[in-house]
Amino acid sequence: MIWYVLAVVLGLALIGAVAALIVTERRPRPPKPAAASAAVVGREALDVVNAGLRRLTGECLRSGRSLPDLYAVVYSEERLGLLLAGPEETAPAPWTAEADGERWTISPDDLHRPGPEGEPALPYALTVTVGLDGADRVLVDLSRAAGPVSVSGPDEEVRSLARAVVAEALAGPVGALAEVTLVGSLARDGFLTGDTPRTSRLHTAASLEEALARAASAGPGQPEPGSPDVTQVFRLIEGSSRIAVQGEAPHLFVVDASQLPWREGALDGLRRGDALLVLGDAPAGWPWRAGADGSLDTGPLGLEITRHAGRFA
Repeated sequence: MIWYVLAVVLGLALIGAVAALIVTERRPRPPKPAAASAAVVGREALDVVNAGLRRLTGECLRSGRSLPDLYAVVYSEERLGLLLAGPEETAPAPWTAEADGERWTISPDDLHRPGPEGEPALPYALTVTVGLDGADRVLVDLSRAAGPVSVSGPDEEVRSLARAVVAEALAGPVGALAEVTLVGSLARDGFLTGDTPRTSRLHTAASLEEALARAASAGPGQPEPGSPDVTQVFRLIEGSSRIAVQGEAPHLFVVDASQLPWREGALDGLRRGDALLVLGDAPAGWPWRAGADGSLDTGPLGLEITRHAGRFA
């Protein structure tokens, strides 16, 4: 009798285990991360971002409202989103405010419909791709950092990301008005590849002090009379953010951490709207870390980057 009871108990336990396995198998599993499409990874994505930022700048200028304090842009082919540092629950048409005003979104189709022309997105000219979050392309406005942006990690990962950032700032449509200066060893050690465009907007300097001094002495980068870039955007634009543009092209300075000056006041020459990208560990407003697997930890920004721009640029 005892063996019979034991057999029944074991049988019921087996039935229960099988039932539990069946239920587990039938539960919906979380979807696998989607891969970014060619349209998201390719140049056409930058054209959409540029069109969106131009439309945004134009709408704000025409309506007399301050430019939003955006720090990142996310593009997923179906949707273009702006991430704002300060929530604004009312967005200018055709933008839609979401997440209590912390994100403004627009369909790329709305950018192709007839409407007012945009303006050069000068205030956002240092908005560059930092990588992919699954199927989404993520761009960050480097000028929004309250201090240097440092990238640490394996040397090749750091340098490939920095090269991608510089190349996009020089050749991409968003940064068409930005200036870039490579400092110290980065100016002479073959940091840039042969594919990087050689343009009058690319400069070199022996030290960061020299680079900042040259940028200051160059003065406002006013366009030539009659240039299509002569628009109302070349007047003071200011709001609650650090954005302040008066005919001055934003400037990106790139330097190795070993050549970053440590004396007090060394970075005082950075203007509002400029950015300093440091390769290696350094005190920074935005300390980032590249992983050997191609990921990027954006620190205080909290943006998840599964594949940084150096891996697909």
